[in-house]
Amino acid sequence: MNDVSQHAPPPPAPPALLTASRTYARPIEIATIVSVVGMDQLTKAIVRSALPLHDSLDLIPGVLDLTHVQNTGAAFGLLNAVDFPYKPLVMIGIAAIALVAIAAYATQLGFHERLARVGLSLILGGAFGNLIDRAVAGHVVDFVDVYWGTSHFWAFNVADAAITIGAILVLLDMIRPGRQHASHSV
Repeated sequence: MNDVSQHAPPPPAPPALLTASRTYARPIEIATIVSVVGMDQLTKAIVRSALPLHDSLDLIPGVLDLTHVQNTGAAFGLLNAVDFPYKPLVMIGIAAIALVAIAAYATQLGFHERLARVGLSLILGGAFGNLIDRAVAGHVVDFVDVYWGTSHFWAFNVADAAITIGAILVLLDMIRPGRQHASHSV
């Protein structure tokens, strides 16, 4: 009996099996997330201990103050003035769902998509930082107050800045010429 199939190499593993044991984050990405969380929590602790709630410290008069505020709402103060039952739990739930969705998206990126991976590391670090505040205190501490005359931007913190910069990096990666998604690469 001379069956050729007995001597043929096994068929290649399906792509899902090849990626099942793949590492999803590089050490630099983990370090970025941890650094953002650490800087965010450190700066918030300094503000809580050194600046009473609603007090301000002029850094650049007419442009930049440190102002201790508490955000019980979403990003950019959305829903901050709205009060409803179980608001802290709802906000924690929304933040946790967003965090899981972002992490799931991050696992879909190839290692060649460096700009998006750095962006998502910043976003995840910021999201974790703000989620810690919501879970521990029921609000997020914001303190960077940028303004011009009487026009103020929303107060923000290190986590918010990281999320914003990360989102810009992800968007730049999405629109850059020659972008190739992980599912199209070898």
